[in-house]
Order: sequence, then C-alpha cells, then structure tokens
Amino acid sequence: MITRPRPSALATTAALVASGVLSAAAPAAAAVTCASPQWKAEYYANTTLTGTPKLTTCDSAIAENYGYGDPAGVTLPKDNFSVRWSLTRDFGSGGPFTFTAEAQDGIRVTLDGVRRIDLWKNVSTTQKKTVNLTVPAGRHTIVVSYATWTGAANVKFGYAPVTSATYDKVRPLAPAGASVTYDRTLNKATLKWAANKEMDLSGYRVYRRLSSSTAWTKISSATALVTTASYVNAPPPTGQTYLYELRAVDKAGNESPGGPDLTVVSVDRTPTAAPAGVTATDGASGVVLAWQPVAGAARYTVHRQRTGSTDPVAQVAAGVTATTWKDTATAERTGYTYWVSAVDAAGNISPRTSVTASHGDFAPAAPTGLTVVDSSDAVRQHTLRWTAPAATDVVSYNVYRDGGLLENVSGTGFVDRDAVWHGTTYRYTVTAVDRAGHESPASAEAVITTEGDLIAPAAVTGVRATPREDGVLVEWDASTEPDLKRYEVFRAEKYDDGDGGFFWLAHRVEYLSKDATSFLHPADPDGETVMYGVIAVDRWENMLLVEDPSLNWAEVTELGTPVTE
Repeated sequence: MITRPRPSALATTAALVASGVLSAAAPAAAAVTCASPQWKAEYYANTTLTGTPKLTTCDSAIAENYGYGDPAGVTLPKDNFSVRWSLTRDFGSGGPFTFTAEAQDGIRVTLDGVRRIDLWKNVSTTQKKTVNLTVPAGRHTIVVSYATWTGAANVKFGYAPVTSATYDKVRPLAPAGASVTYDRTLNKATLKWAANKEMDLSGYRVYRRLSSSTAWTKISSATALVTTASYVNAPPPTGQTYLYELRAVDKAGNESPGGPDLTVVSVDRTPTAAPAGVTATDGASGVVLAWQPVAGAARYTVHRQRTGSTDPVAQVAAGVTATTWKDTATAERTGYTYWVSAVDAAGNISPRTSVTASHGDFAPAAPTGLTVVDSSDAVRQHTLRWTAPAATDVVSYNVYRDGGLLENVSGTGFVDRDAVWHGTTYRYTVTAVDRAGHESPASAEAVITTEGDLIAPAAVTGVRATPREDGVLVEWDASTEPDLKRYEVFRAEKYDDGDGGFFWLAHRVEYLSKDATSFLHPADPDGETVMYGVIAVDRWENMLLVEDPSLNWAEVTELGTPVTE
C-alpha cells in the first residue's frame, strides 16, 4: 500500500491539543480539501457517522489497523467510533473494476450514492468482500463508511481496473490537449498532449498520413508504446501537408479513437521552373510585364536594372500573385532589363527569366495628396500643397479653381489670395506639366469653404440723439449679433436738390468698439438739423449700407442759432 500522510497529521494535532495551543475541537472546525485521488477522512466519536467530525484529514490509501485502542492523534472512544472516507475522481473511459473491502467491524461502500458493498455488523474476526462492477466513463464519487463497536478494529479498501483482455472491452478515451510545433530548419515535428485519464493506461501510438490520403500509418515503434506525453517525428521534406493522430492504449490492448488531427506542412527546398514567355510592353502609365503561369508557384518577384548602367540589380516587386505586373516608376526615354522569378509556398526561388524594354515620353501622372487650408490673416487667402508625381521631367503645375485655370506655378505649393468671399465653397485641382508640354490628368479635388458668411448684422435699434453745448450725444441699444466686431457712426446732413426738394448726404464720423453704446460727436451749436445712424459690423466686415431702408436714424436739431447765408 501507498504510505499515508495522515498519521503524522494526527500526531501533530495531538501534540497541539496536549500543549493547549489548539483546542480539541479545532480539527473538526478546520476546512480540509484533499486533492484527488486522495481520500478525505472524517472521524466521529460514534458509530452513526453523525455530528461534527472530531478530525478531518487526507489519506492516500485506506489501510488501518487500530488494534484495541482508538486512533492516535484524535480524541475518540476506545470502542464505538466511525470513519467516513470519500473521494471524487475521473475514471477516464470507465470499464470493469474490482472493489475489495476488509473490516472488523462494519464497512459499507457506495459508488455515486449506490451501495456496492454492505458488511455493516459487529464481528469478532475480519470480514472480506470483493465486487466486480463496470464504472461508467467520467467523474465518480466513492464513499467508504467504517464503524467499530467492540474488540479489535481494522479496515482496508481498494479499487483497481480489470486489465484482462477477456473482460475489458472498453476503449480508452482519445488523448486530449494535443498540439504540434514544427521546426523548419531541423524538419522536426514535436507533438505534445495531456496525460490520459485512464487508470489502466499502457501507453500511446502515433499515426501519420498525407492530407490527400485517408490511410493512416503507424510511425511510432512497431512493438513498444510511447509512454511519455510527447513525440518527435521528421516528416518527409516534400512540402506536402501531413496529418498526425494520437491514440491511447490500455493494459488490455484496447486502442482509443484518434484524437484531433494535427497538421504540419513539411519543409520544401525544391524550387519551381523559371517563368516562361516573359514579355514587356511600354505604355503611358509604365511598362507592363507578362508571363505564363508556373506550376507550384505561389507568387512572383521582379528585379530591374537600367539598361547599360552599372546600377545594382534591385527588387522592384515581391508577392505578385498574378502573371502580369506594371512598373509605374520608370523614367521616360530610358531602357530597362527585367528579371522575373517564381516563388513557391515554401519560399524557394526559381531561376530568373530576363526581358528588356524602353519607356517612351508620356504625360506625367497626376499630382497626389492635394490639400487646401484657410491661411487668412490680414489678407484673405487659401494655401494649397501637393505631392509631385514620380516623373522626373515635370517642370510646372497648373492650378485650377472651380474648373478654371487659376495659375501656373513651378513648385508644389500655391497661395490663392483671390478667394475673398466669406462662406463661399471653392474647389481646387492641380495638374503636372512636363518639359514636352504634356499635361497630366487632374489631381483629386480639394474642397474648402471660406470661414464666415455674407450676411450683414441686423439694424441697430434704439438709436437716439441728444443735443448738448459740446455737441450731440448719440446712444443706441447693444447689438446681440454673436460675431459683432465694431460699430460705425454716420452723420447725415440735409441738402437742397435745386428742384425744390432736398436730400440727405451721410458720411462716417467714427469707428467704435463692439462694447460701445454711446458716442459724443463734437459739433458747433449752430442750430442745424441733422441725422445720426449707427451701423453694426461683424468680424467678416459685413454691414448694412447707409441707403438700407432698415437702418434706424435719429433726427436732432443742434443747440444755437441757425447760421444764415
């Protein structure tokens, strides 16, 4: 039997009780958790297994001989005490098991609450019983109850799987938690899995097949089983996909179903054939290369060198999955040599196939990245920026606003100082012009709406004028316009029109801050009748005209005697 940790625990408990450090009731109150498959043992000072246990501890096995005395380390009567052992564990796939019990005096054994052994009586000799039963797959609970009334006391219980192939026909569970890692450098597939739950496990077998086949081949030893939870294999280095499967084997020779398939794509160091039929066609937007598809190719790479130069051969395209590719970064009036190679799924690169081409003189590509921002300060203006196309012979750019040519500039920026209308939307595009006069397509449009509006503030209300010795005091109600910038005060004087009528002629007399609500206009006290008006101006310089009929004018006669001419 396995050595049990319980006696030392009992002795420690007894020592603490004797020293007064721990009361006799402390073990019963302590919470004890026993790791499966250990037994949880509960000791009672009666034969009915009732009340609070005097001690709860863990046992690795049930094999006790108490003689004629009570168990050491716990306060129990010499006679008439009882013990309950219980455990819950995983039985894997289950199958036939043997339960063996021995006791003096009584013993009972239950499996998931169903009584399997019942020898519950006071005897003078040890009684024994063996039961063969089938345990279902999964987790189950065994409870062993023991009681001694008088005389000698001993108890023993064990359970074990039946490993005879005659009786055990239950297949183990498939291995769980399987995984595989593959080292391409060493061409090594490492399989790992969780230990099987079977109590009668003998070992494992490893199988492998091509993904294109349904036939499994055992690759572990023909006779010996794998006894660890890992296995290393070198698959054929063909670049093909291989599947691995794990199976558990019990002591009766039963083999489990296969676990989940584990996939490995082996290393492939054999390149494909070189691309054939490579051609190069020049066009306005670049040189177009084309070739025939290559069997086994996953992608293609293109290298380039200027014809007749000592420039290094440079890779200009990788990961091309089609059988055509356009070189849009060519310089005009320049010859090139191209090389095309195929790359398979394993990264093997085929020999190269070369072709030459010359790129002619075409219109450049459109500028990109056109942006416009309102950079207004004292002067209203829009600032444009863009990115030049790849062509090297661009000499200038045409800037268009709302479809009309605005300016031709040499750089990649322009300031439009004519976009003066607030609240107005402007649309800009830019084209590139090369030295041959070819103009590119237009860039993507950049749109901006100038900040502000074109609406004048409402007429100022409450305008009144009071004559004084030192002039005329003009007052008004504060404007409620949210974008108010200032007030402008106007004075209107009456003139004879020469036809028996008259007209008023107004002129500005002062600019005032937006916080002002009054203004003293110095004027000679000559008894003249005049009018004063106040006009609100917003931050966009919008204001009503003096002729606007909505304006409020205050008529006033200055103090003094009118001057006669």
